[in-house]
Amino acid sequence: MRSLIFYVAVSLDGFIADTSGGWSAFDDSPAVLRQLFTEYPETCPAPARAPLGVMAPNRHFDAVIMGRRTHQPALDAGLTSAYPHLHQYVITHHDDLPADPTVTVSDDPLALVRGLKESNGKDLWLCGGGELAGQLLEEIDVFRFKINKVLLGAGVPLFGNRPLTLHLEEVGRRPLSEQVDLVEFRPVR
Repeated sequence: MRSLIFYVAVSLDGFIADTSGGWSAFDDSPAVLRQLFTEYPETCPAPARAPLGVMAPNRHFDAVIMGRRTHQPALDAGLTSAYPHLHQYVITHHDDLPADPTVTVSDDPLALVRGLKESNGKDLWLCGGGELAGQLLEEIDVFRFKINKVLLGAGVPLFGNRPLTLHLEEVGRRPLSEQVDLVEFRPVR
């Protein structure tokens, strides 16, 4: 059975982006990106792969799941998919996405994820956003956070506006820089 992995950058105070949806406060230095894309090459968007020298095949994931707002920067850049090397699933209630054979649109995240978990393949990467993560909380098997040692004070919350208490067990930690640790948690259920 495939696992759903919520793999995302987050501030110490639980925001995955600032109030404008940006990530400029997060450490995306070449040293950090090199480590991340060596371990998770499939998470490098297609336009950045060649410039960053990311040529390795998919190691952990063969599918990416995201909400419409997470997908929007690719559309704004003129791309119908930032990850054509993955099966891409966009969760939205809007029907205005440009057609792309590598992108599947769904408006039922629970049914989609439950079906994908039962199918064959590598693990599933939930890359955002917070509202979608909140909707899929019970389906998330692993939380793999790039914890940035910064306080944003406001922004896009990690799980949207969903109130929750969830106990986690830390199962791995690796420093990527002075400002970022890659930390893996599993839910205690």
